[in-house]
Amino acid sequence: MHGLRITILAALAALATPAQANWLRADTDNFIIYSEGKEKSLRTFAENLQRFDATLRARFGLKQAPEPNRLTIYLVPRGVDAGRLVTGKSGSFIAGWYKPDPEGSFASSHREDVVIKGTPQSQQTLFHEYSHHFMKRYAAAAFPAWFIEGFAEYHSTADFTKEGRAEIGKPVYARAYGLLAMPKVPAEKILLQRPGEMRNSGQTDVYYGRSWLLTHMLYNDPARAGQLTKYIEAINHGEDGKKAAIDAFGDLAELDKDLNRYMNKPMTYRTSAEPVAVPGKIGIAPLSPAEDALLPLRLERISGQNDAERIAKVRDELKALSLVHGSDAGVWFELARAEWAIDDDKRDKAAARAAVDKALAIDPKHVRANVLLGRILTAEVEAKDDPRPEDWNAVRKPIALANRTNPDDPLPLYAYFKSFVDQGRWPPPIAIEGLHRAFQLAPENIGVRVSYAFALANDGRYDDALTLAKAVAFDPHDGGQGEHLLAQLEAMRGRGGARAGAAPAETTAGE
Repeated sequence: MHGLRITILAALAALATPAQANWLRADTDNFIIYSEGKEKSLRTFAENLQRFDATLRARFGLKQAPEPNRLTIYLVPRGVDAGRLVTGKSGSFIAGWYKPDPEGSFASSHREDVVIKGTPQSQQTLFHEYSHHFMKRYAAAAFPAWFIEGFAEYHSTADFTKEGRAEIGKPVYARAYGLLAMPKVPAEKILLQRPGEMRNSGQTDVYYGRSWLLTHMLYNDPARAGQLTKYIEAINHGEDGKKAAIDAFGDLAELDKDLNRYMNKPMTYRTSAEPVAVPGKIGIAPLSPAEDALLPLRLERISGQNDAERIAKVRDELKALSLVHGSDAGVWFELARAEWAIDDDKRDKAAARAAVDKALAIDPKHVRANVLLGRILTAEVEAKDDPRPEDWNAVRKPIALANRTNPDDPLPLYAYFKSFVDQGRWPPPIAIEGLHRAFQLAPENIGVRVSYAFALANDGRYDDALTLAKAVAFDPHDGGQGEHLLAQLEAMRGRGGARAGAAPAETTAGE
């Protein structure tokens, strides 16, 4: 019956491929964007997104330069489609999301042009998510939960005039109901708690709205100029959050009153003095039939990594697709990756190895397939009673090839470092240098950040290590590992820097 199911799926895939071959790929200096929409709308979208990135870079004093490790964005037809990708279920109110994934950060949004007031909600959703990515990748400091969300909301409404001038700080009208009709969340609670600590979804909406309002006030109220910088600097120097807030903002009850008054004032926003140019060129091309059929399955896999049922279904659909597009290395890699993503006691290791071998037979320099082969070989070596050094050298061979093929992909660099951790050896200097480069390319990757924090601590650079860890601990979506990480690093400081960190780096790699 299972074989019959695969045969039927393959037949359906073969019939569907020509009619569904409508995904387009846009390449810009900083993004790879996939969309099923029309080329004209995709080009406009890509231009606005690239212009938004240029605006943020100018605002925060960063160089306008092509990004070697670009963010991938997937645009699905509707907000409910994006929500289903996140939750695996229909009916979600989530219209987009950003994931700093170990395989590579990506964002998903939609193409619906729903306008409450101002810019379309689809654009606001993506600008919000990209602001998270921008902060994680380019800001060296750690930020509290309320400001992480307030910063993203503040910049989500960015718009551009006909001349191309950037308008930053316009009202977030989607938060109006929560701000005006729902019970207020006091400023002190906003400053000291995370959105996940709110009692219900209504209070969470108010939290987001009040975080935006507080950010807007601190950015634009002349009477509070410099306070936000003072506050951020204090918490990054280890100051208690409440004390840092009082020292910077004054009495928190008075801050709350000011915030309520500010909400009833006319909102100002900033307009750039000059038009913001779209840097670089934008190339748009259709995907090949194999890539077109593969992309929705890849998106489903990377979106549902923690859902065993979804992954198993994707794996079966990829098996069917391999019967139709068996000459495409990407199809075989995705099949191997899906099989390997299944729980260890249920995965077919031989099938995963066979699929990755087929991918590499077609394309010997397939970067991610070589990294996956290294991971599969690691499992094989670890299963041996007495692995030899040459076994570990064999593990590193495909990883090193992946790095030579694309030196700007952080995954091979991190995999090389981690191979020594898996072996139980302290990584040599070249592996530490590779980890540092991986962190430069993808500081938002939690596994890379945590490993690099321990590497810094082992080198006696405790303050730098703790700064990296605080960014994890303050994240509103952190599951508590950040506080544990801070405690481990402080314990290392107390012991005087015993060479620890290999095990913690391994356990938090997010694999």
